[in-house]
Amino acid sequence: MSDSEIEIVVDDPTAPEADSPPVTDTRVVDITVSLLLMALALTLGYDNWRTGIAWDSTGPQPGYFPFYLSVILGGASLYGLVTTLVARGAAAETFVSRAQLRRVMLVFVPTALFCLAVQYLGIYVASFVLIAGFMRLVGKIALWKSLLTAFVFTAIMFVTFDVAFDVIMPKGPIEAALGR
Repeated sequence: MSDSEIEIVVDDPTAPEADSPPVTDTRVVDITVSLLLMALALTLGYDNWRTGIAWDSTGPQPGYFPFYLSVILGGASLYGLVTTLVARGAAAETFVSRAQLRRVMLVFVPTALFCLAVQYLGIYVASFVLIAGFMRLVGKIALWKSLLTAFVFTAIMFVTFDVAFDVIMPKGPIEAALGR
């Protein structure tokens, strides 16, 4: 066998298992998203109709353009819903497996908690915890490297926004104790 015929295969140890059971299929997701977008279009359409969708002596009323955009969104949602329902005989394709959903939630849940933590701890402390946590728990990076990287990044962010550009960022109790 010549060297050009040798193939090296390296498995990704973090790849989801191939035999992971499906959580949902694309048909269910398509129908759900179409219905949610249609509800949004109806809500926006009603609200903009209420504020005025006609022309007056000075030009279009405040709801004119948003109303017609919501009509377009509603039409697109209806089209997506009808095409999904008409294609009933198509084979159900897996949208997400349990292993894939677990990996997505591994990023989504801490990020959502970060958004909540910013309200109480401030952006700098919450960013420090998020970065250090991701590096340590998801990336399996040494604790000292995770803490150092999170500290350096947070310090650079503080100097850039608070000191250099004087941008008002959400602050928490630690910044208040330090007089910032």
